[in-house]
Amino acid sequence: MQVSESPAGTVRGIIDTNRYMVLATADRTGLPWSSPVYFAHREYRELFWLSSPRATHSRNIEVRPQVGIAVFDSSVRIGTGQGVYMSAVARAVAGPDVEDTIEVFSRRSLWHGGMAWTADDVGDTAGLRLYRAVAHEHWILAKDGSPDHRIPVHLT
Repeated sequence: MQVSESPAGTVRGIIDTNRYMVLATADRTGLPWSSPVYFAHREYRELFWLSSPRATHSRNIEVRPQVGIAVFDSSVRIGTGQGVYMSAVARAVAGPDVEDTIEVFSRRSLWHGGMAWTADDVGDTAGLRLYRAVAHEHWILAKDGSPDHRIPVHLT
């Protein structure tokens, strides 16, 4: 990933160049759970992934839709990494939204050498569902010498 001079450019670059995000959820009692998932995005605020509705993170989203998300490149040298951190609200995509949103996911899947996806692949009789998280806040690490000091980023 090329380093951008603007925080918003950094967010866009990290989200565009990485294939996996870490999704942090919690159950009804607050017990945390994190899962790496392949994702697609729309305008850096809507993030989409496929999961079994029986997966722990999917069950957690049913009872507590507030999630945390991190996207980062784990292959860089220690001390040089940069990530995007987001607060979001997640849910399974249903109804008429499935057609539009599965197209976003399918396009990125094909771009990365994966398969094409359709609404039938994530319908009621399928073993997978399409999920969407809408991020309402983005942060990146401030490179000011302070450890783990995050700054908010406003995307325009």
